Amino acid sequence: MAGEDLRPDAGQAMAVALLQRVFDDLVAEPAVATGLSRLWGRRDVAAVRGLYLWGGVGRGKSMLMDMFFETYPGQDKRRVHFHAFMADIHERLGEARAEGRTDPLVHVAQEVTTGLRLLCFDELQITDITDAMIVGRLFGHMFEAGVTVVTTSNRHPSDLYKDGLNRKLFLPFIDLICDRLEVHHLDSPTDHRQAALAASELYSTPLGPEADEQMDRIWTDLGGSVPDALRLMVKGREVVMPRYSNGIARADFADLCAQPLGASDYLAIVDAVSVLMIDNVPTLSRARNNEAKRFVTLIDTIYEARLPLVISAEAQPDALYVDGAGAFEFERTASRLIEMRAADWGQSREK
Repeated sequence: MAGEDLRPDAGQAMAVALLQRVFDDLVAEPAVATGLSRLWGRRDVAAVRGLYLWGGVGRGKSMLMDMFFETYPGQDKRRVHFHAFMADIHERLGEARAEGRTDPLVHVAQEVTTGLRLLCFDELQITDITDAMIVGRLFGHMFEAGVTVVTTSNRHPSDLYKDGLNRKLFLPFIDLICDRLEVHHLDSPTDHRQAALAASELYSTPLGPEADEQMDRIWTDLGGSVPDALRLMVKGREVVMPRYSNGIARADFADLCAQPLGASDYLAIVDAVSVLMIDNVPTLSRARNNEAKRFVTLIDTIYEARLPLVISAEAQPDALYVDGAGAFEFERTASRLIEMRAADWGQSREK
């Protein structure tokens, strides 16, 4: 694997060695037809044992996986956020059922693994019972087709879907992960993301070129690169965060509060990301009361989850909403925004 300009970190160095092993095995492994790949008439590769990299936020898991993914020379690869992957799977399953497929999951597994050798997931976590009930069979088919999986997570496999409904039906998936992936705890003493946040002004005001530059600088310092959209399925609807990279989601105020979103949508976003950046928060008034209500709900959700928040706004928190029916209730939101500007905000967050 090619290196990047990184600060020394013993925990990351061990993870790099494990990623190098996967890389070397993938490059060295000859192509063979195996399992479902033979059934589907594909010439695939022998399965290479993948890697499950877990640890606290800000330890560099996603950054290292992205370096590994970019360095792997083949085109038969895919890198995707786990939430987005499962949203795609559910959409494909719906289409397969509508087409009357005998076993929709096998059909979808064939679709997503055709021409695929390496699949990298960012932030594997299971919180939804529908996901929990299908991942075992889905991953089994993918492994049988010779797909190598590398994934990051904030939890050890044994803690996935912890206390979830019918969890005993999910346990074979944990066994499968531990069998087919090397499980490694990235035990770095440094939270690099928190260090970057602590060195930044998390609330930029007033709006303008200087605030835009500050937001872009924080995006880069946190490890944001060329972004993808993060697509989440919430109660059958798609919620889109237009910019997402390395656990960081970034959206304009209008994307989050001028759209008909509610508490369940905000909860899904907060659960899926490690840092949220919101650009261009305007001053609010009676004329924008619906947007103000959504913003209050969004901030409450972020606050309860202790999610690190970076904002550019037209005014200081206590001057964002001073005229309107909800101005009194907004005082609590302003207080929370001020509290969330602290350098250590979100440091105790568990994901």
